[in-house]
Amino acid sequence: MLKKLYQNLLLKYPLGVLSILLIGLLSFGYYATKLEIDASSETLLLEHDEDLKFSREIDKRFQGENFLIITYTPQKEMFSKQSKQEIKSLSDSLEKLPLVKSVDSILTVPLLLSPPKAIKELVDDVQTLGNSEVETSLVKNEFLTNPLYKGNIISEDFKTSAIIVNLHRDHKYSQLLQQRNDLSASATTATQKEALKNISQAFKAHRDQQRIIEQENIEQIRAIIHQQQSNSTLFLGGVNMIANDLVNFVKNDLFIYGSTLVLILIVVLWLVFRRLRWVVLPIFISILSVLAVTSALGFFGWEITVISSNFIALQLIITISIVLHLIVHYNELLNKYPKASNQRIVLATILAKGTPTLFAIVTTIAGFSSLIVSNIKPVINLGWMMSTGIALSFIIAFIVFPTLIVILPKLKIKPKNKAKQKRFSFTQMCSNIVQKDKKSIFIVTAITLIFSLSGASMLVVENSFINYFKQNTEIYQGMKVIDEDLGGTTPLDVILTFKEIASSVKISNDEADEFEDEFNQEANSEQYWFTKEKMDKILQVHNYLETLPEIGDVQSLASILKIGKQLNNHQELDGLSLGLLYTHLPQQYKKLILSPYVSIENNQVRFASRIIDSNEALRRNQLLQKIEHDLQEIVDPKTAEFRLSNLMVLYNNMLQSLFDSQIATLGFVLLIIASMFLLLFQSFKVAFIAIAVNIVPIGIIFGFMGWFNIPLDIMTITIAAIAVGIGVDDTIHYIHRFKEELSKTGDYFQSVEKSSNSIGHAMQYTSVTIMLGFSILVLSNLIPTIYFGLLTMVVMFAALVCDLILLPKLLVLFKPFKKVL
Repeated sequence: MLKKLYQNLLLKYPLGVLSILLIGLLSFGYYATKLEIDASSETLLLEHDEDLKFSREIDKRFQGENFLIITYTPQKEMFSKQSKQEIKSLSDSLEKLPLVKSVDSILTVPLLLSPPKAIKELVDDVQTLGNSEVETSLVKNEFLTNPLYKGNIISEDFKTSAIIVNLHRDHKYSQLLQQRNDLSASATTATQKEALKNISQAFKAHRDQQRIIEQENIEQIRAIIHQQQSNSTLFLGGVNMIANDLVNFVKNDLFIYGSTLVLILIVVLWLVFRRLRWVVLPIFISILSVLAVTSALGFFGWEITVISSNFIALQLIITISIVLHLIVHYNELLNKYPKASNQRIVLATILAKGTPTLFAIVTTIAGFSSLIVSNIKPVINLGWMMSTGIALSFIIAFIVFPTLIVILPKLKIKPKNKAKQKRFSFTQMCSNIVQKDKKSIFIVTAITLIFSLSGASMLVVENSFINYFKQNTEIYQGMKVIDEDLGGTTPLDVILTFKEIASSVKISNDEADEFEDEFNQEANSEQYWFTKEKMDKILQVHNYLETLPEIGDVQSLASILKIGKQLNNHQELDGLSLGLLYTHLPQQYKKLILSPYVSIENNQVRFASRIIDSNEALRRNQLLQKIEHDLQEIVDPKTAEFRLSNLMVLYNNMLQSLFDSQIATLGFVLLIIASMFLLLFQSFKVAFIAIAVNIVPIGIIFGFMGWFNIPLDIMTITIAAIAVGIGVDDTIHYIHRFKEELSKTGDYFQSVEKSSNSIGHAMQYTSVTIMLGFSILVLSNLIPTIYFGLLTMVVMFAALVCDLILLPKLLVLFKPFKKVL
């Protein structure tokens, strides 16, 4: 069937077939303009995570602000007149921006202990560094002793302070997101599905519009910061800024590394083949393939994220791999049958490489299919992207290569260079090792397995965002300052929900008489929520969190309790005093120090902590498990219940889910690939040998990561799927060629030599091209991308050595094929 298709259509009407394909690709290429990039925090979350739903509820309930942080390190003393003027000037400029709601700094936060006052006096006259003249010594003492500010809004050495830029909440975004999620969970009828489609389109359109506005806002903030850089050191931080810069990094990787990779491929192809045709043709087919897959991404609405930012590099490499096998086999037949017509050589090439390439493509898709079963949409999309891209590469290569070769004049055979033939040959060296060695191959393999298993045992699943970036980037520098001087970066909340309904507190007659006249109307249910039992428990949980070395700043109602004790002559505040503070503190200060930490109507308190992300000893999953375990001892389930929340939990859920799905499906993928080997070669022995050979490179990757302390994160964890996907290609091609040579020679050792010096060259060229191509990724600003490039190079080299040494050795040892002469 394949032979007739090529004889009667592709090779008979090559120009017509090629023209139809090019017109179709160029027309479909319109959708490539719709390709979009999304680097928001939403792309790193589990789509149907219950913790995500809970986190959004808590954020809404406790009035969580969307904000950016500017770290300010002046040249002069922090409380000098010049420094305060700089902060005031910077704040005034920032507040003029349309997206900025307000700006908080050391000038605007309420001074509660400068000097200490009675509660009634304090709520009537709240002082700040900006609205009153306060002695510097008092202010310094407050910033050192006030638990709300110590190591939070200002560093303990007074060299760095935080300027918090509060942004207007995008209520429309939240509304559309809620509607989309509600419909996504319940849409069953055609009407509901149509409504979901419309809401999703509206959400996406609004998000894209807001992204442009937010990018302009960040650029304006950076312009304001730049004006102040001559007198002080400032860094910008925050989720919005990180998302904005990640988009720029991804765009940079797509454009710079995509184009640079093409240049590297051109150089490598010229060095290997020394013919212009074999340089232009693979590049042309690869570009068509990239055009096709980017158009498919735009058509299906699959957005590029940090996880899938390397898809162009992967697409180019896989396409080049397919074309290189075709070129090498074509040249081999051309040298063997110089008088044969071009059509016959092309047809023989396609028929010889069609079956192994098809199975190699299917096994590569099977490798990437392990990504599709994860619960993370960008990872699922990467699986679909690569599966679609690989299929398109196969189709385009097997149409464009034969049609163009038939259209072009037949190549003239170059005379063989005897001096070149005598030079070192890697494939010949591998063949010699297989034939002469008896035990060393298996000893080295055993050592490699020990290295892999011991390294894999040291693997850690981590997602340190500060370590995603190079040290010379603004993101890294800003996060480092916030991490070390201002209380940490990644937020972790503990939500404590009391079970009993707010109860009244008994107070003495003297107390009642004292407050009766002045505060009688204020003695409402809110004031009596603050019972001693609740306050003791809140202090206990807060103090526990502060003992954890992995946690930097901790804020909660307990912070106010500690301040209140200092205001009340070191006596605990009673419930009535706390209620007075809660109801009468001016709203602008209440939203800073009370509203984010207590919700009386929901009988809930929030402990807002931040993780020191740069702590090398930090193990996020173990930390969360420890906190869960310890809080079970502290919080009596009869009186209250607790739950962890915020980004720390959400990102950890994502990573653990991805790890579980990858490890769980890796065995399943290997089983599928073994079934394909069995189907292709009709031999259990061959299937076993092929799987054994491909397990070694995967083991080397995990061992390499363990020994060199490279964590499994959202980027590096996909390397296993890629290792399986790309690694099996060469295995299939080698076994297929070995079987052909064995049918001719009837001798296993001769078959090894002939296979290694024929298909081995194609495997070598492919692997070297891939390794050199991925080497360009080490120049990325994203550390995971650098690791991705290095690990791909390691796995390709390991796969090449295994396929040229271990595979033939196992074939010789087990002799799975019958000798047919």
